[in-house]
Amino acid sequence: MESKYCNLIKKEGLGVKRPIFAVDLKRFTTCPFDMEMIRNFCIIAHIDHGKSTLADRLLDFTGSVTEREKQDQLLDNMDLERERGITIKSHAIQMEYVYGGETYVLNLIDTPGHVDFSYEVSRSIAACEGALLVVDAAQSIQAQTISNLYLALENDLEIIPVLNKVDLPSANPEEVTDDIVDLLGCDPEEVIPASAKTGVGIEDILNAIIERVPAPEGDPDEPLQALVFDSVYNPFRGVETYFRVVNGEIKKGQKIKFVATGKDYFADEIGTLKLNQIPKNKISSGDVGYLITGIKDAREVKVGDTITDANTPTQNAIEGFEDVKPMVFAGIYPVDTEDFEELRSSMEKLQLNDASLVFTPESSAALGFGFRCGFLGMLHMEIIQERLEREFNMTVITTVPNVSYHAYTTKDRETALIVNNPSDLPDPSTVDRVEEPYIKATIITKADFVGNVMSLCIEKRGQITNQTYLTTERVELTFDMPLAEIVFDFYDRLKTVSKGYASFDYAPIGMRTSKLVRVDILLNSQPVDALSALVHFDNAQTIGKKMCEKLKELIPRQQFDIPIQAAIGSKIISRETIKALRKDVTAKCYGGDISRKRKLLEKQKKGKKRMRQVGNVEIPQQAFMAVLKLND
Repeated sequence: MESKYCNLIKKEGLGVKRPIFAVDLKRFTTCPFDMEMIRNFCIIAHIDHGKSTLADRLLDFTGSVTEREKQDQLLDNMDLERERGITIKSHAIQMEYVYGGETYVLNLIDTPGHVDFSYEVSRSIAACEGALLVVDAAQSIQAQTISNLYLALENDLEIIPVLNKVDLPSANPEEVTDDIVDLLGCDPEEVIPASAKTGVGIEDILNAIIERVPAPEGDPDEPLQALVFDSVYNPFRGVETYFRVVNGEIKKGQKIKFVATGKDYFADEIGTLKLNQIPKNKISSGDVGYLITGIKDAREVKVGDTITDANTPTQNAIEGFEDVKPMVFAGIYPVDTEDFEELRSSMEKLQLNDASLVFTPESSAALGFGFRCGFLGMLHMEIIQERLEREFNMTVITTVPNVSYHAYTTKDRETALIVNNPSDLPDPSTVDRVEEPYIKATIITKADFVGNVMSLCIEKRGQITNQTYLTTERVELTFDMPLAEIVFDFYDRLKTVSKGYASFDYAPIGMRTSKLVRVDILLNSQPVDALSALVHFDNAQTIGKKMCEKLKELIPRQQFDIPIQAAIGSKIISRETIKALRKDVTAKCYGGDISRKRKLLEKQKKGKKRMRQVGNVEIPQQAFMAVLKLND
């Protein structure tokens, strides 16, 4: 293993990302014959390199789906996944394939490719022994390809490189094969050319999985030890838990125990995951399956937990599970405050299906009761909001996203106050320093766009740390950047300046001191806490001005003037005014003395003044997301 991947380990600046989910599966010499017939593998790649299409062809070739069941992106069962053409959830499915006269059981876990869903990838990798590394023959190796490869190597997986889309006119198979060989240190013959669209190379891939991926190791005579790698909520049957048996076996009706929560349940139904669930009486070590215990409370099942027998529990829980660390924070509030409990229930069920979502209750003066939510990135946040609306019929308001800061006061310069919300920042006069999270950003782009990409990163307060020419045409740039600068429009702007050719990946590298201030937005002299933002002092004036201009466009006019102000503490740094809708009160005056008109205008002026004192300004949802589109 070490010699094969030595080239990759020696390379520097490849955006190494430590796995969020690293599992140390114990190795055993005992390996029964039936376990030799099992192969557990996943598909990893950059977004849009053909993972889901390849999974479709594997299912077709092994006869796992009938003609009636066939459809594109078969494993992407969410409408949202189909519409956007991306995988959001990892999906497990079992196939059977005859090779050399023997029938093998192949457990495939399809994984997402976007950087925001790397947590899903890390969980899938933990349940496998091998991985298909899919690389687009037209786009070559991208940033997320390298990141996911490191996750697989950390878990000691056997890597099978697949060169996909060789049928495209723009494909460059020889050059991309050389890139893969250089990255992995493997032989060119080990790279399998394929086309998931036309079915070329699918048989070679299946044969390679059986030949190269090791059979799972475990001892069926040991006490039950199973890893929970996913779970979903079924409104009729409760929580459905997906697991991989490491040691021992699980039987229908058995009394089982979840180690993390310490609670006991009965295995009402167990089975394997084909296109539909297939109930079984027993699942042995090395295999993947589902479990239904009738659990109704979403919080009782934790992804990464260990399932064991309640009467003879294992002494060693599967190690390596870490709670996910959110990168972006935003408030989610129900439009109607009476729906707060319903929103809580919806969030808990969604969290069961997406373990990387974290939330805590909070309240806002402007929006009432809601939740402070942590996400892995902006796409993840967008998907959660969309799923709440589609799957649970919850119309929500999302506040301006921000990251988590550390504030130190002059009284206590050693103890950090965690600031997830701009309103949590202490009074500026008592703040000693504020630290913000930094990331190591890895960008792979064409040589033509290096100048544009560097200008964008420097504008976002990035510091270049490395520049490597992977080939004469492809450059890898590494920057240290504040996370707060990339959570808004960075990814979209990067695609724009590179004409869609740049790929982006990042990994956290810790906290650094920055000169940060809180910009408050005042509407009609009332601060709106949901629109506050923590920004760097140098950018505060510009952002305050742009925020006021954007809000002026979005907030509807009222019967009175609405001043919109941006302030740092008590200092106003920008102002815009939404002019009042004016009713022509002098329209009924046909001539006559001017004093009559003046009297009516004075009366109207007093009414508007009184209205301004008691009037409420309705803020539309777009206004809360205005900060995301400041550069539009």
